[in-house]
Amino acid sequence: MNAIAPDSLPQAQLIEHLLQRYHARHREQLPELIRLASRVEQVHGHHLACPNGLADLLRDIEQELEGHMLKEEQVLFPMLQMGMGPQAAPPIQVMRFEHEQHGQALEQLLALTNRIQPPNDACNTWRALYQGLEVFHGDLLEHIHLENDVLFVRALTA
Repeated sequence: MNAIAPDSLPQAQLIEHLLQRYHARHREQLPELIRLASRVEQVHGHHLACPNGLADLLRDIEQELEGHMLKEEQVLFPMLQMGMGPQAAPPIQVMRFEHEQHGQALEQLLALTNRIQPPNDACNTWRALYQGLEVFHGDLLEHIHLENDVLFVRALTA
């Protein structure tokens, strides 16, 4: 059976998809990525390719993303579910600005990690970290796309 593309879901289902697929997932991903990054920095901090500062960046991303998701969950999504799309323009503008900030943080992540490419001599922990970062990076980009280009556009044109 073919799955329905998220961008074709009705609004209520799209919001539920965002909450389950992305919000819950990011909350699972980031603590483990922080743990792995801390370990890699602790053990391999002397290595030229070590992403020193990555654990701190991931902590910052986690904090910013958590605040952002809470605003969506407590303010924006309830407004949209009550059919207040046009009135949601100011919070949507804030969310879009924060999405740009998340994109800048992802650029920092790419810069610190050689575009998420581990060195040839990377240990298993380092490789697991980068595999997790690759998934997180893709998930966050998809998350932002669905909100900016689907959910918010629909809300503002309703």
